Amino acid sequence: MTVVVGALATAFVVAVAAGTLRDGADVVGHRTAPRVAATDDLSFALADMDAQVANVLLAGGDSALSAVHDAALQGYQQRRAQADADLQQAISVAGTDDVAQRTIRTLLDQLGDYEARVANVVLLNDSEKGPAGRPAPDVLDQYRRATALMGTMLGSAGQLGDANTRVLEGSYASTRHDVSVDEVWLGVCAVVLLGSLVGLQVLLRVTMRRRLNPALLAATVVAVAVVVGGFVTDSAAADQLRVARHDAFDSLQALQGARAISTDANADESRYLLDPQRADVYQQAFLSKSLQLADVHVTGINDYDAALARAVDAYRADRNTIRFGGRFGDELHNITFPGEREAAVATVTAYQAYQRDDRVLRDRARTDLRQAIQFDTSPASGNSDGDFTAYDKQLATLIDINQRSFDTAIGRAESTLAGWSNWLPYTAFGIIAVLCLLGVRPRLAEYR
Repeated sequence: MTVVVGALATAFVVAVAAGTLRDGADVVGHRTAPRVAATDDLSFALADMDAQVANVLLAGGDSALSAVHDAALQGYQQRRAQADADLQQAISVAGTDDVAQRTIRTLLDQLGDYEARVANVVLLNDSEKGPAGRPAPDVLDQYRRATALMGTMLGSAGQLGDANTRVLEGSYASTRHDVSVDEVWLGVCAVVLLGSLVGLQVLLRVTMRRRLNPALLAATVVAVAVVVGGFVTDSAAADQLRVARHDAFDSLQALQGARAISTDANADESRYLLDPQRADVYQQAFLSKSLQLADVHVTGINDYDAALARAVDAYRADRNTIRFGGRFGDELHNITFPGEREAAVATVTAYQAYQRDDRVLRDRARTDLRQAIQFDTSPASGNSDGDFTAYDKQLATLIDINQRSFDTAIGRAESTLAGWSNWLPYTAFGIIAVLCLLGVRPRLAEYR
């Protein structure tokens, strides 16, 4: 009886531990991580919407910049649709989270208000046909209000993302804790089960004078297999869950946030050209966001390039020397996947080129605004917008490496656990029970 009870308890604990990990992989991989991804993508789309509106105003009524005007309007509409889709996804995955639902509803209201303001701004700008980069005072005033509202929206989206990340971390920590407890219980059950099997083997040897009982020996082998298999399976699945949560998701969070910050910084360049009265504010905002991306501990924008170059050169010489913080510093401290280091270096290199363009843009703005606008909005390589696009593509490649690694780790965790949360341990229990019955049957026959 003790053997049967021990086998059933062991099977139950093995199934529970595997089920806990399976549920954890589902929550992290298919519920909370998509929530975080949706809010990060939302921040990126929102930031680029405002950048595109600024470019529309930079083009003004200048016929030579009509391609910039049209491309910016098209880009705005694409990001608008993307933001709408992200909010709809956020609603679907928020579930019964009241705080998340309220935040999303607020964002929907704000987005509607923002879109109405932008529609009015674009209509007035197109009707007045002002010179490039110098919209009429009423247009500029309304754009200021719209971009201020965008700042509020980006703050709300960031708070929603932070809340989702806390949910994910809580789910992951809870899974790890529960599995640790389950493993302790599995150890206790394994001692009881294997001790009972050995004890029964000894008892039958003494009473029946047989060295080994083949059926009980087979039952012991099955018991060892299910115990060891349970521990190994849980360990392998837990390791894949750790890879997904820390190796991949930590990088994803840093890099997806970097993409939104970069896009908002890019918009600050257009705002700098568009609104000379607030140029200093937008220049400082650009520097602040640059430091969020790669903090090289400078206080002035003109010191940034040299400090960043020194930090990047030091990293190239010694990968353990990481002299800057921010999102890229977080990523370089968490390089774990094949091709990730090369992609990270390529991303930072492209970022350097874009940063150097920013200084060129500001120098040109002092002498020739129209030339600065062309440099800012041109998609050609060697121009600000072209180099920003190249940098963004490198960043997207780096994000994709970590996203694929995240998906792979979650998939491996789930496939590793297949069967262990239901039929496999209970089948092993049934086999052990039958073998024990066969093993003691000759002894029971003596009492007939």
